[in-house]
Amino acid sequence: MLLALLPVVAALVLALGGGLWSAGARAWDTQQMLRQAQRHGARSVDLAQALIETVQMGQRMDDERRLELVNQFFNRRIYFRDDIEVWGQVDYWATPLEMFAQGQGDCEDYAIGKYFALMAAGVPQARLRLVYVRATLGGPGGVQQAHMVLAYYPAPTAEPLILDNLIGDIRPASRRPDLQPVFSFNADGLWQGTQGPGAGDPTARLSRWREVLIKAREQGLF
Repeated sequence: MLLALLPVVAALVLALGGGLWSAGARAWDTQQMLRQAQRHGARSVDLAQALIETVQMGQRMDDERRLELVNQFFNRRIYFRDDIEVWGQVDYWATPLEMFAQGQGDCEDYAIGKYFALMAAGVPQARLRLVYVRATLGGPGGVQQAHMVLAYYPAPTAEPLILDNLIGDIRPASRRPDLQPVFSFNADGLWQGTQGPGAGDPTARLSRWREVLIKAREQGLF
């Protein structure tokens, strides 16, 4: 769960600085991925191989079709479970291989998996941001919950499209009034909301994100 991030939002949006993990779209080291997947068990190997094949298909598509392909892959194959049920921790950010081993994950795990898969399929990193939001569940006046989604920007100032595990289809941000963005980030930067000014280096301010990037590099994902 992302509730543990709420106390640090104010500090995040005030910080200034440059990214330490600057990188563009990069092909996966599939042999390294599969070797690492074997350490997580047969289910991780099977899902990793399926994702590699999905990404290879996506490399021959335009961005719109890539988004649909990757969004459906994770939404259909991974069961939603809270971190406390999967990992015995309140908040744990898993790499795709870790998530595959469990066959389960929560919102940030879906968003992280889609982020790495879309970059491997050819979507430039600059078009992708993980977005921490407050989601209103059950319609207007419903319960608010910390949540994470992946945003895709067809152009730097364009309205983003939202990839979410809560719903199956990809919608423009304006059609997701249930989501209130707080901050967004990728491996290069941290921003207020989805269009706000830069707010510093995400790896210095988000320790779990830094840990995911380190593990992802070791696993051939980034």
